[in-house]
Amino acid sequence: MAYEKTTIIGTSTEGFTEATDDAIEEAQERYENIKWAETSLRGVELAGGNREYQVEAVIAYAVNE
Repeated sequence: MAYEKTTIIGTSTEGFTEATDDAIEEAQERYENIKWAETSLRGVELAGGNREYQVEAVIAYAVNE
């Protein structure tokens, strides 16, 4: 079996867990056969006095299942 990976940045005003969920939900709308997600870079945007949590998620999906 072969896999491809793509990177999606999820965001949330609530926290990192919700930002991760946002990235995974977006991936599920775009790709089939998602097998796993890896998170790495996390950040908080503070512009304008509001917090926006950001998580970089690498999504892996099967390409020949």
